[in-house]
Amino acid sequence: MNSSKKIILVSPRGFCAGVTRAIDVVLEAIKKYGKPVYVNHEIVHNKHVIEDLITKGAIFLKNIEDAPKDRPIIFSAHGVSKKITNYAKSNNETIIDATCPLVTKVHVQADKFYKLGFKIILIGHKNHPEVEGTMGQLPEGSIYLVETIKDISELNFYEDDKIAYVTQTTLSVDDTQDMIAELRNKFPNIESSPKEDICYATSNRQNAIKEYANKCDAFIVVGSKNSSNSNRLVEVAKNAGCLNSYLLENAESLNVSNYSSYNTIGISSGASVPEVLVENVISKFQENYSIEIENVSLGEENVQFKLPKEVRLQ
Repeated sequence: MNSSKKIILVSPRGFCAGVTRAIDVVLEAIKKYGKPVYVNHEIVHNKHVIEDLITKGAIFLKNIEDAPKDRPIIFSAHGVSKKITNYAKSNNETIIDATCPLVTKVHVQADKFYKLGFKIILIGHKNHPEVEGTMGQLPEGSIYLVETIKDISELNFYEDDKIAYVTQTTLSVDDTQDMIAELRNKFPNIESSPKEDICYATSNRQNAIKEYANKCDAFIVVGSKNSSNSNRLVEVAKNAGCLNSYLLENAESLNVSNYSSYNTIGISSGASVPEVLVENVISKFQENYSIEIENVSLGEENVQFKLPKEVRLQ
């Protein structure tokens, strides 16, 4: 066993502006409206965050129909379909939309394309709440979901069809570029959003890991299994040359003996992960090894999003 190890702590990591805003929406709603407040779906994909908000007075629902009419209902950061929005407008007194503004931007762009008569392709992961929300902005059958290059090869449109694409915000940047290249190859006149849809935080975290993963013998991404952006970070680390890359929920799921043969371990975290979970992982290593920590960064993030008017201080 190697008793000393180096940890390369990679930034940017952890909470993005959309996640910070979504959590603040729930906390401010509890302050303003009292307990409980109801949230459609998990507000963000992190077990620790969800459990903490439950203790503070949030109730998370799988079905919006279960929300009482006289209590606030909050939409998660991933966004919701028009069907859910319309149901809430008809049945709930107070609706608070915590959809990340960068996801809303994709919704708005898809709607613009639809109104201009485009066939719309969405690059994304089936059954992810963000994808369900984006596809649910328009009538059923208006958006064609593609997950793989093979899916693109099976698309068939008429020669005079106008075609455009949008993407999920939390995809692998490199994989998405490959998908876009294939779309442009098959449909040379395809149109896209004026700015790319993958969000700044997703890109920044992937680029930082891409820069430093090949300097590590192993790489840990702290994040939940159902977090799309966290899973993509593990893929990025492997593709960057660190094949021993793993997704770790928290320190409790860390078996330090599995890392005994590694001298240098990289650590980052997904965009919905509180820093305390990273600190706990490092502490567990420090309990078992002599640890040198090197902090590395590919830049600062200072993006902030305003809270919805329903929870702002008057």
